Amino acid sequence: MRPQLLKVIKGPNISFSVRQDHVPHVNNRWHYHSEVELIHFEKGEGTQFVGDSIERFQPGDVVLVGSNLPHYWRFDDIYFSEKGEVTSDVRVAHFNENFWGETFLHLPENTNIKAVLDKGKRGLRIAGQTSREVAVILEQLLEADGPTRLILLLNALNIIANSREVCTLSSIGFKPDLLDHEKDRINDIYEYSLKKFKSKIQLEEIASVANISPNSFCRYFKSRTRKTYSQFLIELRVGHACKLLIENNLSIKQLCYESGFNNFTSFHKYFKQITGKSPLTYQREFMTS
Repeated sequence: MRPQLLKVIKGPNISFSVRQDHVPHVNNRWHYHSEVELIHFEKGEGTQFVGDSIERFQPGDVVLVGSNLPHYWRFDDIYFSEKGEVTSDVRVAHFNENFWGETFLHLPENTNIKAVLDKGKRGLRIAGQTSREVAVILEQLLEADGPTRLILLLNALNIIANSREVCTLSSIGFKPDLLDHEKDRINDIYEYSLKKFKSKIQLEEIASVANISPNSFCRYFKSRTRKTYSQFLIELRVGHACKLLIENNLSIKQLCYESGFNNFTSFHKYFKQITGKSPLTYQREFMTS
């Protein structure tokens, strides 16, 4: 990947940062940083990129992103409307793995916490009751000070470490090249694709966005993302279909075409391939939950 290195700023009197964002374009780029990130989306939804994983994110989601793992939360267009129809609310903590000292994580009592931080290098989605408990702690961290901040963060990591409601996001083989100077190219590809995925994107068209030849683009994209551009578009379209299914405003055949698929058979095939469920089953399970 070609992410942007982001400098996380913290105050002089704190060892890790916690903040609340109401503006969706804060750090709304493909980026990475040396700090671990623990984020909760109280309000807001869109497309989530963590390593080579692409998913929808929505209110209630909690994600742990390990050190130097590229990520990007692209909020839906409605959050950028000048009318301000909807607002976002995101709580996020950034901390260095060893901010509490070089030996702390090697204490026998912290074995599980060290293990979850290691797993976090591929990104972790935290679900269910665990996500709700961690969300409460992140809210408390916004107002906490002194040793209470350390205790709350440690408690959040301990809850995640002992939970079965945790899923790895990025593949084990994903290893971004963080030194390449072309840090904006992937950003441009992602942004263009997110705007145009409902229609057919020609290879020459997207190669032009990346400012490389069509043949070079295919090799470039696969070497950086471990997937073809066609597979990337399919994942974007399935993610959008999931959003439409949750909103439940269209028939399944209507949302098939609204998501950029040319026929219902291929839509059904790829949806089940990526989510493990048929569109109707996905919708029913969401409504039931």
